Amino acid sequence: MNRPPRSHPAQGSWSSVTSTLIALLCLSAPGGVSLVVPQPNINATVAQNILLSVEYSCRGAATIEWKHVSSWGTTKIAEWKSGNYVNISTVYKGRVTTFENGSIQLLNVGMRDAGYYFITVTEEYGTNTYGTIIVNVYEIIYEDLHFVAVVFAFLAAVSAILICFVWLCNKSLHLCQKKATHKLTASTTEEIELETIEC
Repeated sequence: MNRPPRSHPAQGSWSSVTSTLIALLCLSAPGGVSLVVPQPNINATVAQNILLSVEYSCRGAATIEWKHVSSWGTTKIAEWKSGNYVNISTVYKGRVTTFENGSIQLLNVGMRDAGYYFITVTEEYGTNTYGTIIVNVYEIIYEDLHFVAVVFAFLAAVSAILICFVWLCNKSLHLCQKKATHKLTASTTEEIELETIEC
């Protein structure tokens, strides 16, 4: 239940009168529940913790229920009564934290957590109200960049090895050609010398 805001000491008497009137109205008028959803769209990345924030007010105790609807089906997340029990589904045990204002926090979200989150607030007189939050979950971008960087580094290493191999082959070819030329020159010189001696 919402608490009246604190007032300046000079306005104390007027504030107390206003608070008393509001309290009397709340007690005398059965029924009536309101729900505010400040952020109806939430974008999250994998493994992030998200807060599904709402704020409800009613004239009495309320029962809050959260459900998740996606292409995989409908799952009940949690149900609790203000100042009383809290019942969290087995699937969400250890991943959901509930708050008195009706909000829930979902820990370590995955791709399957994307979809529609429906909250139903039912007061003890039977009046209820609904709210919806759409959650979009995306893969973490830096993982894709990391994969690209690894592939790029691998290709660069392979290219460097190929360049070194080509350079070594080229060097070996030059050495072989040099040796062959040297041998040819030596044999030609020997032949000329032999011809000269014979003459």
